[in-house]
Amino acid sequence: MNFLLLIREFVEDIKTQKTRAFLTTIAISWGIIAVTMLMAFGNGLAFRMREGLLNAGDRIIRVYGGQTTKKWEGLPVGRRIQLKEEDCRVIEKNIPQVDVAIPGFGKYVTLEAGDNISSTHMEGVYPEFEFLRRTYHSAGGRFLDALDMKEKKRVVFLGGELAKELFGRPDPIGETVKIDGLPFKIVGTMPKKLQTSMNNGPDDRRAIIPFSTFQSIYGNIYLNEMIVKPVRAEYGMHVEKEIRKVLGKKYQFDPEDERAVPMWNFIENEKMGAKVFQGINIFLAFIGSMTLIIAGVGVANIMFVVAKERTREIGIKRAVGARRGHIIFQFIFESLLIAFIGGAIGLLVSVGVIKLMWMMPAQDGPMAFLLRPLISSSVLIVSIFLLALIGLLAGFFPARKAASVDPVEALRYE
Repeated sequence: MNFLLLIREFVEDIKTQKTRAFLTTIAISWGIIAVTMLMAFGNGLAFRMREGLLNAGDRIIRVYGGQTTKKWEGLPVGRRIQLKEEDCRVIEKNIPQVDVAIPGFGKYVTLEAGDNISSTHMEGVYPEFEFLRRTYHSAGGRFLDALDMKEKKRVVFLGGELAKELFGRPDPIGETVKIDGLPFKIVGTMPKKLQTSMNNGPDDRRAIIPFSTFQSIYGNIYLNEMIVKPVRAEYGMHVEKEIRKVLGKKYQFDPEDERAVPMWNFIENEKMGAKVFQGINIFLAFIGSMTLIIAGVGVANIMFVVAKERTREIGIKRAVGARRGHIIFQFIFESLLIAFIGGAIGLLVSVGVIKLMWMMPAQDGPMAFLLRPLISSSVLIVSIFLLALIGLLAGFFPARKAASVDPVEALRYE
């Protein structure tokens, strides 16, 4: 079939139906804008929420000491389970699916810098904490390292907001701050990060010192938590069960007793969040597609009018041997063309609007989640699929009616 001829006939049809074609194209464009923008906002929100969760814990499992709620081998209910630093080595040794396990202390402290006084939750950690909790340092500074641990140095890593509160700027690297009356040198600060999950406040208001330094000053033996990272994310639930088995054997409690060793599984939280936002995106795509369906009715209306006006022409084509399939293809081709022209305009407008939004300066607060929409491959696939579906449906029924016209009756049509 000659596509140039089809396009020529399409242009002639549009000339005779300028207003309807224009309005229908605009409707298709608006429908695509609705679908793509709604899904882009959904994707952007899902991405930001996921990043916020990972910024609190990068696919880790946080393990806490708890209290038994089940009897076990003659031992009573209500026994406290208190974790120690050595438990991390036990977990790494006995669970092959564990990449790293590190201990952590924590307590509320008072910080002083000149006349400025603040309080926050301070943690004593291993250097691996930086990557497990995404507490990356800003330019010119560093996180805690192995030498700090070995020599029990009085060095501290501060969240940017806390540093700004104490020193009036977010990067007082090299300055001294007093923590519970003891001087500590600031070796690094953390720039602000999005965090949608937290305990004891956000990380940008955190003070972090070496685990060994914390222990030497405060004398803690029992941990506040352990941070465990599986080798692969899909091992999350298996690792969680194995941790309870290993610790249950050591501390003599029922491995099924979740309250004995409570855990915060960031991997499972991420999976649940992904399912929730997938459902939201499907709902948003459905809402946007309603606009496209209305536009599709407009395309079908144009094709019905075109079929009626070209009844005599169709009769002549049928009389000289044109097949029904050729007539149907012609109408479907024209409806698809209208749909994809309108869709292309809508996609270009959507991309332009999204780029403009990304050029706007980042903001804090609730609006920060809404001002970063993302067009992903799924958005494009859904948009193209809906356009093709509407084009096919809007062209098929008028095409079937046009192709079923009796050639003799069509030739008599005026």
